[in-house]
Amino acid sequence: MTTKTASPLSNQETHFRLASAPEYAQASFAGIVSLALAVVFFISGIDWSAGALKPVWATISLLFLLFGLLQLAVMRLIRRDLLAEGTIRLSTRRLGWGLMLSVLTGNLFVAIAAYQLVKRRKSPAYILAGYTLLTTIFVFAVSTLNMFKPYVADTFLVGMGLLIIAAVLQLSSLLVIARHDDDSRLPAWMWGIAVLLLATAATGNLFALFLALLLMSRLRDKGYTSGSKLSDIVAKLSRSSTSMLGLFFVGFLASLAVCSYLTFDYSLAIENNYSNILHVPSLVYPMGTDNFGRDLFSRIVFGARISLTVGILSTLIPFIVGGILGAISGYYGRTTDNLIMRALDILYAIPGILLAIAIIAAFGASTGNLILALSVGAIPTYARTMRANVMMVSTLEYVQAARAFGSGDAAILFKHIVPNSMAPMIVKATLTIGTAVISTSSLSFLGLGVEPHIPEWGNILKVGSAYLETHSFTAIYPGLAIILLVLSFNFLGDGLRDALDPKLD
Repeated sequence: MTTKTASPLSNQETHFRLASAPEYAQASFAGIVSLALAVVFFISGIDWSAGALKPVWATISLLFLLFGLLQLAVMRLIRRDLLAEGTIRLSTRRLGWGLMLSVLTGNLFVAIAAYQLVKRRKSPAYILAGYTLLTTIFVFAVSTLNMFKPYVADTFLVGMGLLIIAAVLQLSSLLVIARHDDDSRLPAWMWGIAVLLLATAATGNLFALFLALLLMSRLRDKGYTSGSKLSDIVAKLSRSSTSMLGLFFVGFLASLAVCSYLTFDYSLAIENNYSNILHVPSLVYPMGTDNFGRDLFSRIVFGARISLTVGILSTLIPFIVGGILGAISGYYGRTTDNLIMRALDILYAIPGILLAIAIIAAFGASTGNLILALSVGAIPTYARTMRANVMMVSTLEYVQAARAFGSGDAAILFKHIVPNSMAPMIVKATLTIGTAVISTSSLSFLGLGVEPHIPEWGNILKVGSAYLETHSFTAIYPGLAIILLVLSFNFLGDGLRDALDPKLD
């Protein structure tokens, strides 16, 4: 009697099985990044002058190494399950609950991979609920570091209390969503959950806002709107670890910037303290102090407000103005098109950075003038993008049908053409916010952006650049903040480009 043995999989079948399971890619990414960070933390903890290793950094490095190795071991199990059975076993998924403890060490990568692993069917609402809670936890953890400072803000306890309440509400929402995820219809009392989540969005938590809108859409349609635009975008974004990490970092900074009004003391960021000049990083000053004794940690947190505000507004203004001009130009064509586009060509011929310097030199250095300076130079690029989209969409059948039914030009343009031309504009806006952040920091570094006394990443970097040889941390931390924010917007933009491209469906 002979037994049949499974034939070995071909390379193409192996690749297909592994690629069809996003948990495998997320697990490998999280494990490799965790090991790399363990090495970085170990090197950062070496006191080269004394030839010793700092205990705090050694502990962090060891924890990242431990969870990184555990994550790679789970990745091997996922690979074995996929190649043997074509699906991940329940026993392997349960290991994700243990890996979730990595959130206590600040290992975001392993925590997210574990959260994605524990549930087989992951709806957009479930994904958003996890990121909502994770954002609040990280904001709370970062704000807790203020307890080691000589004094805290008067509203510190109020802010921390609100964060705890928000975390409890979000955890409850996560449990409810996980339980009713597979239901064809949500119970009516879920409206209360959606309203509570919308209230927690007041902490600046973008994920809470998106989740509340998604739940309201599902309840309003008396079922699960899996085909809604927001659901589709979240589902497609979640397939890419880098895109979701970029979105998480942007959401984390936005929430921290809002919560810092209550949990951080602004005086630590702007008032000189000559008894604490150039202190090295410690529990009291996690990122050290500058040459005026100001807390770099607080300055970078408050600087996130400026970078996000200027970056978003200097992108939103040309998005709206350039979008309207491009839509009108592309729809009407001929004389209107020539007048608008030739005027914008003149503006486009002037280098953006030179135009910004000229505007700031004429009106003075301030946050408002900086937003204006960066906005004006970006209008032609948005107008060209919208014009090309409108010209393409105008030839489609439903536009011709709207004309045949007697719809006016304004109705056709703003109800039918513009909404269907927004996807490339949104992707472009996401990608160019990073450029705006770099331009903001660059102009501030040159003394032509935000006022020098305001904590802004370019200003902080300018002060720290004078101490690169002796106290390099004064320049490294603001530089890393700029790099991470720009990378996050770029990763998010790449993910949105794939999510909004109908050819990739």
